[in-house]
Amino acid sequence: MLASIQPLDRVALELGPISIYWYGIIIALGAYLGLLLAIRETQRQGLPKETFVDLILWAVPIAIISARIYYVTFQWSYYKDNPGDIFAIWEGGIAIHGALIGSVITALIFTRKRGLSFWKIADIAAPSIILGQAIGRWGNFMNQEAHGGPVTRAFLENLMLPDFIINQMYIDGTYYHPTFLYESLWNLIGVILLVILQRTSVKRGEVFLSYVIWYSFGRYFIEGLRTDSLMLTETLRIAQVISIVLIIVSIALIIYRRMVMKAKPYNEKG
Repeated sequence: MLASIQPLDRVALELGPISIYWYGIIIALGAYLGLLLAIRETQRQGLPKETFVDLILWAVPIAIISARIYYVTFQWSYYKDNPGDIFAIWEGGIAIHGALIGSVITALIFTRKRGLSFWKIADIAAPSIILGQAIGRWGNFMNQEAHGGPVTRAFLENLMLPDFIINQMYIDGTYYHPTFLYESLWNLIGVILLVILQRTSVKRGEVFLSYVIWYSFGRYFIEGLRTDSLMLTETLRIAQVISIVLIIVSIALIIYRRMVMKAKPYNEKG
């Protein structure tokens, strides 16, 4: 039976010499659904609905490029000898933290030029970002990457997972933790919580900072299960270090903006 288990085809469609990969389709789907969610909240906040269409035209490509640069930088020992693979993004290998850096920088420039509040736009975007992350992890599933350590088939069956997930976690003769799934589910819960938070009396910026805290908390523990982590040293995983830093900084910013800056309520117009 094990010999008959074959991975799902990573290629969704072939148009002559052009191959369209599921990885790219899934990433694009996450961005599209995230955009729809952001547009809905933008309209509720009384902002022009094209605000996020304009922003995402810049933010998505820049986020992908910065995510790839981030990943390649910390895997330079491989890419310096294989420079042609640097652009093979369809093979996977983009880092969420790199994407966030690119997105935040883009949003800072965009909001300044449009005369908008960065924190308000960040709050609107937060559920969309984590929704995109939740969907995007299924691209890792199709590529059989971002998985955890070895487990038994019985372990996976006890999680009540469908066969297509269990079989896809069978890689080179071994079953692995579906950490892509753990993170995807954690992020989906985050979407719900952040949408609810947008309807409360939180201060401006706190929806986005809550996203950073929620995502970083889950990522810290899930990262500990993974076998393909980017490493800062032999024992320090970069994502875990950054997660701790982001949690501390985000909590400090919430306290500072409430006590010192007297931040406006998120739902206040303007």
